[in-house]
Amino acid sequence: MTNRTFKAGVSREQPSLLPPRVEDYVGADNPVRAIEAYVEALDLGKLGFRHALFRGNGAGQPAYDPADLLKLYLYGYINRVRSSRRLEQEAQRNLELIWLLKGLTPGYRTIANFRKDNWAALKAANRSFVLLARELGLVGGTLVAIDGAFFDGNASKGSIATRKRLAADLAAIERDIEAYGAALEATDAAEESPPGGDGGAGGEGDVGVKMAALMAKRADLKADLDRLAQSGETQVSRTDADARLLSKNGQTIAGYNVQIAVDEKHKLIVASEVVNDGNDTGQLHAMAQAAREALASETLTVLADAGYSNGATLKRCEEDGIVAYVPPPEHTGRLAALGCFSHAQFVYDPDANVYRCPAGAALWPTKIPKGDGDRLKVRYVSRKPVCDACSLRPRCITTKSGTREVLRWVHEDVLERHRARMQDAGPLMRRRAALAEHPFGTLKCRAGYRHFLVRGFAKVRGEWSLMALCYNFTRVLNLIGLDAFLACLAERADQLSLGPMRHAIRALLRDLRRFRGRFVTEIALEPGHPRAPLTLAA
Repeated sequence: MTNRTFKAGVSREQPSLLPPRVEDYVGADNPVRAIEAYVEALDLGKLGFRHALFRGNGAGQPAYDPADLLKLYLYGYINRVRSSRRLEQEAQRNLELIWLLKGLTPGYRTIANFRKDNWAALKAANRSFVLLARELGLVGGTLVAIDGAFFDGNASKGSIATRKRLAADLAAIERDIEAYGAALEATDAAEESPPGGDGGAGGEGDVGVKMAALMAKRADLKADLDRLAQSGETQVSRTDADARLLSKNGQTIAGYNVQIAVDEKHKLIVASEVVNDGNDTGQLHAMAQAAREALASETLTVLADAGYSNGATLKRCEEDGIVAYVPPPEHTGRLAALGCFSHAQFVYDPDANVYRCPAGAALWPTKIPKGDGDRLKVRYVSRKPVCDACSLRPRCITTKSGTREVLRWVHEDVLERHRARMQDAGPLMRRRAALAEHPFGTLKCRAGYRHFLVRGFAKVRGEWSLMALCYNFTRVLNLIGLDAFLACLAERADQLSLGPMRHAIRALLRDLRRFRGRFVTEIALEPGHPRAPLTLAA
């Protein structure tokens, strides 16, 4: 027996009677089989995938099946491979992908075009997986946490300009044009001077070229300002038309604001949306309504942070039977630091329809409201003679003002009920942080998905749908295991009477059981031997 220092591999020159099967590349308990079964269980034509119902006309090369390209993307996003060029490489050398695609090697353009052209179908596939999670009993359907996070877009901050920056750039160019105009006048004067000089011909040419460039740039800036004036937008993006400068906690990015609703039971994303508004205040009702529709719940409790506090959205939630818990923002810090009375220290008397100041005096409603629509407020004003004689006047009224004014929203009763509900909401707010931050932490820190690779709302929403689908897919697989997942898909196939798909999934189940029986009896691993999980979610 030869004494070897290290383990030796098989010689590459060793002939083999029969090559190994592609089926042998992947074990029967490999999670990649779940991707195969799941995609085979989808009705891609109903979801809207392009060419899903195409049967060919016999001319030219046949197209790639959208099911194979969807499998490729699911595998890639689950295993942190998103680039179309990287996916092309992995399809040629990754044994799991060789098994999954049966040796197909699509080019990167085909791969990229699939993601670009099927953004709506990817959103539909994401929604359909939430329905599957409901069938598996993995969502509670009674409480969700809503949160938002910024993701970088495929654009730099320098490619996005605000109205203020455009105006400043235009003013700077106007000054440069005036300076070059003066230089041209000086050049003309030099040409009329007595002979002996060079006439400045070369300088005139340089100044003329620079002047033309400045005029063209000024025209572009004016066109951008006119476009903002017509659209009502505050920013213009030259690279990604839908990306915006978003600021939070002193940091600014060029990208999008991703909104999610996370179910309480297993932290699955049940609803999501991508917006380019950096402010979350107007997103609460839309996200809560989307979550309720996805969960098919008559009533729903939603938790959100103080950034979602907005009277109009709280009112719409209450009207639709959605119970919202949102901490009210603190606007009294400056007044408290100065030792002055804040709005909260004025008590409303509903019987008399007046506010009572800390001294007990009444503030009476006026007939002139402030604002309009959902922002309509009633002004309550004190009486000047009463304030002049009050001993608390220095803590209530400034030297420039003779009376104190309090604004009351016409639907203030909604906010009063909400404030009363928030009195004992401390445990729920702590629960909110644990729910809403988990998916973003997993996707950003563990998977490294902090930016989008595509441009424009449509394609960005499609890519986000892939991220959310892969997060939910991995989490469901880790919660119930491969056996239960495949069994559920087989049961659904029986209900939908899809013969070929049913047989394929049952074959996967048979292979899995056969492999595990041999695994236990022949290999005899110790109990508790770790099984390799997918890498995206905990």
